[in-house]
Order: sequence, then structure tokens, then C-alpha cells
Amino acid sequence: MSFRIALSGLNAASAHLDITAHNIANVNTTGFKSSRSSFADVFATSNNDVTATTPGAGVRLNTITQQFSQGNIDFTDNNLDLAISGEGFFTMKGANGITYTRAGAFSVDRDGYVVNSNLEKLQVFPAAANGTFATGSLADLKLQITENPPQQTSRTDIGLNLPANAPVPAASPFDPTLPSSYNHATSMTVYDSLGTSHTATMYFIKEPTANNWSQRLYVDDNPVGGANTLTFDNAGILTSPASGLVTYPAYDPGTGAADLNLSFNYIDTTQYGQEFSVNNLQQDGFTTGRMTGIEVSSTGVVSARFTNGQSSQLGKVAMAIFSNPNGLQQQGDTSWAETYTSGGPRLGEAGTSNFGLLQAGALEGSNVDLTAELVEMITAQRNFQANTQMISTSDQVTQAIINIR
Repeated sequence: MSFRIALSGLNAASAHLDITAHNIANVNTTGFKSSRSSFADVFATSNNDVTATTPGAGVRLNTITQQFSQGNIDFTDNNLDLAISGEGFFTMKGANGITYTRAGAFSVDRDGYVVNSNLEKLQVFPAAANGTFATGSLADLKLQITENPPQQTSRTDIGLNLPANAPVPAASPFDPTLPSSYNHATSMTVYDSLGTSHTATMYFIKEPTANNWSQRLYVDDNPVGGANTLTFDNAGILTSPASGLVTYPAYDPGTGAADLNLSFNYIDTTQYGQEFSVNNLQQDGFTTGRMTGIEVSSTGVVSARFTNGQSSQLGKVAMAIFSNPNGLQQQGDTSWAETYTSGGPRLGEAGTSNFGLLQAGALEGSNVDLTAELVEMITAQRNFQANTQMISTSDQVTQAIINIR
């Protein structure tokens, strides 16, 4: 009997060494979670046995449980590397269905999808209207590889100061090629519906009537409408047009694009002092843009940046939490699958409820404590040696019995 008991001890110590070796081997594996062995004693008894006089039948490996404690966050130079700080898993979709992982080393495949090393696609909540996300459905995260479409300029905010003591121009009538026929001018770029840029130039002419200025607009040296009057009160505040908005006639840019319908808002324009100054020139149009990079916020919002200064939300990383993560089935490649024991996944957004936050340009390292594993290795080695010695001792006792004459 002692042989079998010692043999069970050898098997248990060997399993302990296997688990420790597996932990040590993965000390540098991204997103790896260490395992811990749990053993149980064995009693071969029947209903009528007296437990107090039963020596027991050895030991067996009871469970191997994973420790889902936080690993260290290591920073990288790749914006698609993602680390979870706190609870949760990334949701991945591949040939074998949905899996879950803490390893956030992602890249882009030839079709523009964000994938891991197993070509499983990262799942996100798709972008909806007004900066919201459809949290009731999942979609593959795909980077926008086409150009960002242009937007035609329709409104411009103008903030100027026209000098109160400006003289009436000597030359008349107004001629944009004759500087003596106007007081001041400033230019800005506007865009048509095809994304082609045009130069819009505003000319300002002091009128003989006090506190009145004439304003004219030229686009690419072509006049757009006629003169518009800006009127100020004796405190230098614009009074006409009351809303500050000047709307110009439609202008054909001549590129095959739609007509430009421009409205300039002069509400922040003043008439003070002796200097002409341009304080604000902002317009709402932009040209086409190529994607220059990806940003992932701490709450998982994935945005694409474009050369035209615009950004586009591509989705929000879908996080998963389980009631019993120790019940997840290990799939290898630092991924897990749902089981009956783990319970179903609860999907949510990073930074909400008890979901952790995301760190872009970083990876979560293994949570293996190498020092503790070396101690476990020594402990398992001593247990193995002790059980070996038990077999040797049992053998000597058996030999002594055999040698009785």
C-alpha cells in the first residue's frame, strides 16, 4: 500500500513541477495568467470503515486554477498595442468562434481589419450617430483605408478690428487691383464640394458716412455679389447686420463642383482704435484626407486621424467580464473560451461599471512572480525526493520481510 501512496505523491509532485515549469516558461508571455495547483487527499473507505483508523490512500491533483491578477503594463511604440488596467477581456472573433484574451498585441491584416497573431478580429461596438455607439451589437474593427471625403465651406466666422480713424480711400470706385481704392484686405482658404481649395479675399472700404464700412468678397479674384455695409455704433460694436451674418450669392467655382453658398459671420468684428487686426478666421470646410494614424482612448474609443485635420470614430472596444473567470476554458495562445462554469459574458465599455481602462501603446505583461515560482520549484523538488525516499524505504522493508527464514 505504501508503494501506491508514495507513487501518488510522486505524481502529485510531478504535476506541481509541470505547473511551475509552465508558469516559468511563460514569464515573458504577453497577457499570460499564472496557474496554481490544488491537491486533495485520497481515502479508500467503505461505509463500515472506521475513519479514525484509516491511514489514507495518498494524494491527487484536485484543480489547476488560473490567477487573474493584474500584470505589469509595459509601454511600446505601437498605437494598436492595448493593455487592460483592471478587469475585463478583449473580445475576439475567429474561425473557432468567439474567444477572450488579455493579450492586446494587435496589427492590421491586408483587408484593414485589426487582428491578433491568430488572425482573430477585435470586436467593437460600431459607431452610431452623434458620437454614440451601438452597444447592443458587435462588429469587426476595420480601419478606414479610403480617403476621408471633403466638406464644402458654407459658413465662416470673421473676427476683425477696423480702425476707427481710417480715412475714406482716395481712389474711387473700388478696384481690387488698386490699393488706394480700399483700406484693408485679408484672405482665407475655402473649399468646394470636391475638396478643391479657393482663395477668398475680403476687402474693407471706409465710407463717408461715419461708422460705416463697405465690404466686398472676391473668390479666386472673381467678385461674389456686390457691396455689403457693416455699421458700428459710437462704442465700436457692430449693429448692422444685427446678427452679423452676411450671405453671398451662389458662386460657381468652375471645377465641376457644386456652387459655393457662403455665409460670413462678422459678429465679432469691431471698430476700435487706430490699427487693423485679424483676430479670427475660421471656416467649416476641408479637403480630402488620407489616414495618418489611429488613436484609442482610455475608454476604448477608436478614432482615425486624417491629413485634413479631421478624425473619424471607428468603434468602441467591446470588453467582456465573467462571473467566474476561473471557469473559462484555456484555448492556448493566451485566449479563453466561455463554458457553463464560467457563466456567460457581460459585455460593456471600458471605464464603466467594474470594467477596467485601456492603455494604448502598451501591453500587459505576464503576472508570473518568478521568485515565488522558484520557491515552488524547490518545494516540488523536495516533495518529489521525499516520495522517492518513501518508495526506497518501503522497498527495504519488503526486502527484510522476504529475507526472513
